[in-house]
Amino acid sequence: MWIDTHCHLDAAEFDADRDAVVARAKAAGVRQIVIPAVDAHNLERVRELAHEHDLTYALGIHPLCVMGAKPDDLDRVAEALERHKDDERLVAVGEIGLDYFVEGIDEDTQLRFYVEQLKLAKHAGLPVLLHVRRSADKLLAGLRRVGFSHGGIAHAFNGSEQQAQAFIDLGFKLGFGGTLTFERSLQIRRVAASVPDDVPVMETDAPDIPPQWLYKTAEQREAEPGQARNEPAELPRIAESLAALRGWTVEQAAEITSANARAALPRLPR
Repeated sequence: MWIDTHCHLDAAEFDADRDAVVARAKAAGVRQIVIPAVDAHNLERVRELAHEHDLTYALGIHPLCVMGAKPDDLDRVAEALERHKDDERLVAVGEIGLDYFVEGIDEDTQLRFYVEQLKLAKHAGLPVLLHVRRSADKLLAGLRRVGFSHGGIAHAFNGSEQQAQAFIDLGFKLGFGGTLTFERSLQIRRVAASVPDDVPVMETDAPDIPPQWLYKTAEQREAEPGQARNEPAELPRIAESLAALRGWTVEQAAEITSANARAALPRLPR
């Protein structure tokens, strides 16, 4: 059994065939998917989808959405976490974090939303799904500042080996997905190959981060606008890259990464 620890199943890209996407994933052996919220407007939507499809979800505000957030949106997250605290399908607070790659997002605003949501997760006793993009050191500083000890997953991890170890030391697993399938992704592949067995988890970040076989070059996008859509059914093939890097069989990759996901997110079904 595979677990996709990060998939935006509520995204508009899936509106036309969402049921078929889930069916393909389950047919491919992806039996569990975590659906993270990205802003206050889709908190209930991700919960509804999780219940509709026998999946799981996380509640939070994405760093790329903080500039459009309203003053009471953090209160809305807090209220939703309290309202659904006994929902076994609620497995984490997320997607939260920091993004210093995209320009035009105020760093102080990002940091405030990040720290306040860490506090909400600490109060709720839930792990977090962390957005990490050119921001690992400040994310780590925030975790230490809050005294956060419930762990979680550093989603789409792309930092250094030293940063990876710092997250591991704080009880985090590292999420790997489609980027692993590109031979030029040297640093990510090096980290994926070198961390301890109890660290990697699998994810797609679908509809984003397509694997190599779905990726469209700039020339292809010019001829046919838009990037190819990723989906959870691609996870087993993506995991073949992790297995090859670590000398695992694909069956071992499924067993180990699923166990790691459950360790990171204890509410995931057994």
